[in-house]
Amino acid sequence: MYRFLLTPRWLGGTALAVAAVAVCVWLGSWQLGRFEDRVSTHQETKQSLTASGEARPIDALLGPTSPQVTTETVGKPVTVTGDYDTEHQLLVPNRVLDGKQGYYVLTPLRTADGHAVAVVRGWAPGNPSGTLPAAEAAPSGPVTVTGRLQANESVGSNGAVAGGLPAGQLGMINRASLLNVLEYDGWYDGWVSADQVPAGLTAVPTVQPQGGDGLTLRAFQNLGYTLEWFVFGGFVVFMWFRLVRREAEAEQDRALGLDPVLD
Repeated sequence: MYRFLLTPRWLGGTALAVAAVAVCVWLGSWQLGRFEDRVSTHQETKQSLTASGEARPIDALLGPTSPQVTTETVGKPVTVTGDYDTEHQLLVPNRVLDGKQGYYVLTPLRTADGHAVAVVRGWAPGNPSGTLPAAEAAPSGPVTVTGRLQANESVGSNGAVAGGLPAGQLGMINRASLLNVLEYDGWYDGWVSADQVPAGLTAVPTVQPQGGDGLTLRAFQNLGYTLEWFVFGGFVVFMWFRLVRREAEAEQDRALGLDPVLD
């Protein structure tokens, strides 16, 4: 009954079906590998953000060869020494922590070579006002701040806005925005969230960069493509078996003399 499978037409069709299934399996496996790579990167990034390690001077992470904060350096503990510029403290509104609306207290720290580091000394609930309680004032004189290196903010990330705020407030923490407000000899890339905060403030945890190496929409697109290719491969197998069954039934009908008579 199934000797028709050895005819050239069916041999060619079967070879084409096998090739199609092989391609679908290969493409599905490739997309699955892409998804697994993104999951692995996401887990490594989370581990690097939460891993505790010895704080290193900021110049060891941000130097001439690597001046920008990357996914490899974000969240790393750093130290920076200098003097707080208390006259140019900035408040960064619309920042959410633990589900509550509040603001960052950002105080520039001037290093010995004249560069500046944006140090977020903590988060406070509510809306910022023009003045802060005395307990939240930055200390005077040389200090060494230990904190976590954070990436530049962009519009739409964690409440960041481009502008339209009153004097003394900053809508977005990045080098360009800081240069527009305070013209120092130069700003270090990103910012530092201090580990030790004054009374009335809460330490800011590491903020995942927008579009960073997380389980993004593209990762789930890879998973969706994986399922699609495997479904396509299964559909090819299903159609091949269906055609074989229909041909076998036709062969059986012809053997029983049940072929339809053509006028």
